[in-house]
Amino acid sequence: MLKENLEAVKNNIAQACKNAGRNVDEVTLIAVSKTKPVEMLREVYDTGIRQFGENKVQEMCDKMEVLPDDIKWNMIGHLQTNKVKYIVGKTSLIHSVDSLHLAKEIQKQAVKKDVICDILVEVNIAHEETKFGTSKDEAIELVNEIAKLDHLRVKGLMTIAPFVTDPEDNREYFREIKQLSVDIADKNIDNVCMDILSMGMTGDYMVAIEEGATMIRVGTGIFGERNYNK
Repeated sequence: MLKENLEAVKNNIAQACKNAGRNVDEVTLIAVSKTKPVEMLREVYDTGIRQFGENKVQEMCDKMEVLPDDIKWNMIGHLQTNKVKYIVGKTSLIHSVDSLHLAKEIQKQAVKKDVICDILVEVNIAHEETKFGTSKDEAIELVNEIAKLDHLRVKGLMTIAPFVTDPEDNREYFREIKQLSVDIADKNIDNVCMDILSMGMTGDYMVAIEEGATMIRVGTGIFGERNYNK
């Protein structure tokens, strides 16, 4: 089932890229494996997927210990400052940096471990009260401040669009954050690039790709529904 699901997702990615006149190589698929057992991750790994996304630090660390070393781990969930020390130097990318306070803690731990940490700034583009992320209006100032931290590299932006029945409802948000990334790139801030735009999940990743996503985060579309009762 996982193989078939992955094929379907890859076909959808190819179609969305075709719709937008983009090369399929411009889009990285992150398999969001939160709450899923290691056996399922291994099965997906065996199909060639190397980018996995987790929401919780402890779960990510547990899986890191038993899964192959060439996996690139993406921290996509809200990150508490007291958990930062467990993942700095181990993650490929932290998608969810939403405050200068958090960025400074990542800097502190990166200095301790003598590593450079790649991060994305999370923007709450739809101004949802239940979501984390800086506001669109404050994003440029936050990027400017984080850029001064020499053990961090700002690689782009991330957003979690609203949960909608019709993915077209999120197109405007994806366009907004794409434009924001262009505006930031135009400022040529040292230590900042806008190469990555992490947006789009199972319900809306095709629209996200059409609007410029370079990373999509797909969980249910690959692994099936999550089990939160474990």
